[in-house]
Amino acid sequence: MCTTKNTDRFIDLIRHGEVEGDPVLRGMTDTPLSLRGNTQMWQALSHQHPWQKVLTSPLQRCATFAKAIADHCKIPVTTDQRLQEINFGHWEGREIASILETDTALMTTFLKHPFTVTPPHGESPQAMKERVLLAWQEITHDLSWDNLLIITHGGPIRIILGEILSMPESALNKIEIPHANLTRIRIPTGGWPPSLMLHCH
Repeated sequence: MCTTKNTDRFIDLIRHGEVEGDPVLRGMTDTPLSLRGNTQMWQALSHQHPWQKVLTSPLQRCATFAKAIADHCKIPVTTDQRLQEINFGHWEGREIASILETDTALMTTFLKHPFTVTPPHGESPQAMKERVLLAWQEITHDLSWDNLLIITHGGPIRIILGEILSMPESALNKIEIPHANLTRIRIPTGGWPPSLMLHCH
């Protein structure tokens, strides 16, 4: 017999902070947070919700801080491979200007419509979308928590927000996700449909 929560549940969805190094496509490149990025995360989550659990991408720009805040709050942290950023393949670790010199047409299309382009030897946007939404479905149907913190990347966050807002893939690039940007999502009594609480920073 299925059961439902009798109160609304909340997910705090946050992108990692600023990372070390030059502005390159990082995807699966495992770069740590900068000192500023670490500060950004603590500031963004200074008004802590009573989370019961932290979910995180395994990449250290998410996972290192996830462990720190989980230890601080004395709650468990779980790593989910499906919350990783897209794999940019041969574009990993390269500046966009450099890629434009060698893959002009493909990168030009990517800059306009990123969810339609598969980077050379990289992951397709559709594959990323499928794994992220599979994780999202499991997360939202898990009744073991009332308040959850998810630390992930810009790509997965756009996929999740686009799913909630029923946005076409062609519009996802219009969602700006700065470093350490926090969005609170309300999962209402009964479980569906989720909604965004846009007053959150």
